[in-house]
Amino acid sequence: MERLNDFYEAVSDTGNYIRNLKDGGKKVLGYLCSYTPEEIILAAGIHPVRLFGTEGNITLADAHLQSYTCSLARGVLEGALSGELDYLDGMVFPHTCDTIQRLSDIWRLNTDFGFFADVVLPVKLNTESAREYMEDVLRRFRSELEEGMGVTITDGALKESIEKYNRIRGCLKTIYELRSADPGILPGADVHAIVKGSMIMDRDYLLERLPEVIEMLREKEPSTGAERKRIVLTGSICNHPDVYAIIEKSGGVVVWDDLCTGSRYFEGLTGTDGDPVKAIVNRYIERLICPAKHMSNTARGDSLVEMVRKNNVQGVIFLLLKFCDPHDFDYPYIKGFLDREDIPSMLLEIEDQLPSEGQLMTRFETFIHML
Repeated sequence: MERLNDFYEAVSDTGNYIRNLKDGGKKVLGYLCSYTPEEIILAAGIHPVRLFGTEGNITLADAHLQSYTCSLARGVLEGALSGELDYLDGMVFPHTCDTIQRLSDIWRLNTDFGFFADVVLPVKLNTESAREYMEDVLRRFRSELEEGMGVTITDGALKESIEKYNRIRGCLKTIYELRSADPGILPGADVHAIVKGSMIMDRDYLLERLPEVIEMLREKEPSTGAERKRIVLTGSICNHPDVYAIIEKSGGVVVWDDLCTGSRYFEGLTGTDGDPVKAIVNRYIERLICPAKHMSNTARGDSLVEMVRKNNVQGVIFLLLKFCDPHDFDYPYIKGFLDREDIPSMLLEIEDQLPSEGQLMTRFETFIHML
């Protein structure tokens, strides 16, 4: 869609987009996980950009990582070693999984991007000690950022940053809700570009564009045509817009997701009263969790079933990034949870490259026909 060209341009050539920002005097920090405290980074006057790996051949990274490392970690390290990520002024590593934690060590020892920070948030989130520990980690990160980047982060700037992210997250959720109500108003690939672009683009510019996208969707005539089977995608990340298009060709449509590059990025708003760091902690405690965090024995399954029921979904597709340990261990539990609720599901293992379109069409068509 032509009115979304700026999103597609930021996604298709992130390096060029970020270098143009840097030409305007911006500092840039990379990150890999939605548990990265972007509000603190933005409050420092620094642009946070999410990294998604590389689509090129991976050769340099293989000297540092085992062959069973996920393509995301291998691709990001390849970009750093090859110079593709030369626009970064630093990197932030939350403790997402063992792979990312070890990637942090390899990155620190083999690259020179200036600033570097580990933000090791607790795994178990349902205790008061976890809340206190998380608050301490975020305050320490704030101090490290101030010292390492030569900036001052005031509470006022942090509250302003929180308000910006609340508006961004609110807009993204509204776009999802409008499309869930009428999936034909926007192709899935466009939704993918909007969400992914929101992790890349200048946040002030984004706050101008997202309301325009919402207005565009509200002005569209209700869609007509064949009824498609309503699907939820779940997994870690989706870096493949073709998945959405192939599902649509197969007679389905993705109306919601449980992805780190989707609803888990924007679900939950941050409080604007009181201590801003405590407000960020509260959101992390209360938002949808991923398999790298623990809230209760049923939290993940309950939230996915609620998502399915709320959006009148008929089937769930697992996008399992190969060698992603948290989601590998999570899958049997979630599959059993869906089976007990009589919710059909299928598993698709993916890497940096998708299987052929014909192979995917056959699998998706078979699953959607069963629905």
